[in-house]
Amino acid sequence: MAAIHALSCMEKLFEIIHEDVGLLVINKPAGLVCHPTKGDEYSSLISRVRLHLGAGAQPHLVNRLDRETSGVLLVAKDNEVAKELRRLWEGRLVRKEYLAIVHGHLVEGQGSIEAALGKDLESVVAIKDRVCADGALARTDFLVERRFTKAEGKFTLLRVMPHTGRKHQIRIHLAHYGHPIVGDKLYGGDEDIYMALVEDRLTSEHRQRLLLPHHALHARDVTFTWRGSEHIFRSEPEPWFQEFLGINT
Repeated sequence: MAAIHALSCMEKLFEIIHEDVGLLVINKPAGLVCHPTKGDEYSSLISRVRLHLGAGAQPHLVNRLDRETSGVLLVAKDNEVAKELRRLWEGRLVRKEYLAIVHGHLVEGQGSIEAALGKDLESVVAIKDRVCADGALARTDFLVERRFTKAEGKFTLLRVMPHTGRKHQIRIHLAHYGHPIVGDKLYGGDEDIYMALVEDRLTSEHRQRLLLPHHALHARDVTFTWRGSEHIFRSEPEPWFQEFLGINT
């Protein structure tokens, strides 16, 4: 019985997009943290990667995604691969494209948000950042994929291309632009919802206001040239994301 239970758990570790001798590419599920906090060995992505790779493995996360953000995430299996790929990220030689569902109908079909980001000193949430004049430069481009209306209001599906990799950059920029991401507990306008999540006191009213179980941000594409070849990795959003768009999964 124990062996059957262990096999069942292993099957649910994550979806593998690509794997070779040095690289593991994962479609990270929404709601899973990248690094351990508290909990069992299944409670973080890196812990699950160690289970997948086996004893003695020393994996390195090449990129990171927020707990509620889903999508393409790269794991280097050794130090050399990690160094090479991180140099590409640090040199801004990687093209990243996200899908985001935001509140409201954007008037422009495309645009660029350039606004410096830094710590939000007025917030009770320690990890929260904001647009501020003396912050780190950040730029996010977007294209409208489609506008749609539901009983809950007006929404827009965006393709989003960040040119810098600041913490929470896409979420902050879109909220600053007047179109916060649907389901965003921290930048959606009421940070007490985030505190309710952390303190395990989310109510049914909170969930109704959020509309979705996680914020609607998905890292769909990662493209870069490495060791003489172009690499393109893609994953599609989870069913709850697509169902909100009216797509049958």
